[in-house]
Amino acid sequence: MTEKTDQYEVVVVGGGAAGLSAALVLGRARRRTLVVDAGEPRNAPAAHMQGYLSRDGMPPAEFLAVGREEIARYGVELVRDEAVDVTAGDGFAVALAGGRTVRARRLVVTTGLADELPDVPGVAERFGRDVLHCPYCHGWEVRDQAFGVLAGSVMPVHQALMVSQWSTDVTLFLHRIAEEELADDELRRLAAAGVKVVPGEVAGLETTDDRLTGVRLADGTVHERSVLFVAPRAVPRTGLLERLGAELTETPFGAYPVVDPTGKTTVPGVWAAGNATGFAEQVVNAASGGYRAGATINGELLMSDLDAALEV
Repeated sequence: MTEKTDQYEVVVVGGGAAGLSAALVLGRARRRTLVVDAGEPRNAPAAHMQGYLSRDGMPPAEFLAVGREEIARYGVELVRDEAVDVTAGDGFAVALAGGRTVRARRLVVTTGLADELPDVPGVAERFGRDVLHCPYCHGWEVRDQAFGVLAGSVMPVHQALMVSQWSTDVTLFLHRIAEEELADDELRRLAAAGVKVVPGEVAGLETTDDRLTGVRLADGTVHERSVLFVAPRAVPRTGLLERLGAELTETPFGAYPVVDPTGKTTVPGVWAAGNATGFAEQVVNAASGGYRAGATINGELLMSDLDAALEV
């Protein structure tokens, strides 16, 4: 079988908000652009997205469908495939799982991250419904209900204090954290916010008619709760960037590429945007980051071509 190779000015790896936004800008700038979309958006479990001005409450799948329609108007191509490898030389060669290789002068990586949920029975099944992780995404919709917070390894007290903005009935389940591990100032803040602290490992969730009703501890005690906030472990999808030698920086939420304000990485010709650059990038932030990357790339290509023409 002959391998199909295509040349583009820009290849965008990732078809979420950041990737589609970058592609929209590049398409409108008349750049031959390809989006490689593996179809694994981080917010797929959520029924709606919140906090995006003019799009508040819109289902994520609908948002992406509209974005795909918009980039198509400007000649941007989209392929449903996974980028499995990339090499740099005279531009970039991106190998796709389907066997195709595409080449580009510039590369935008918007592969995002995966949320690794706590290994508590019932959490994964209810994630995005009444098991949540972000109060800015879901707090209004569940306001004034009985909240639980399942302590994870990163900033459990901070999460409990944050969600207390949306409910006065909040319980922090320490799970596998000893109460002695909490600092005095953390305990004082929890008390000031009215957050109840419950020690003991969480063994599972209680449900009735497919609705969360309680959190069950290993000793059999059940605490009535209708919403549970968790802190997933972020797993950045940085494989392509690492293959290219991009510099990463360690954070409490994983290792992310070092980027400038436009999303440019330490690898010449490579940009990153969205959750590929940080854990807390919301949809609106991701779209903004993609826009900046696309506009910067177009300007860089323009100047590069003009300089090359002057050298002839």
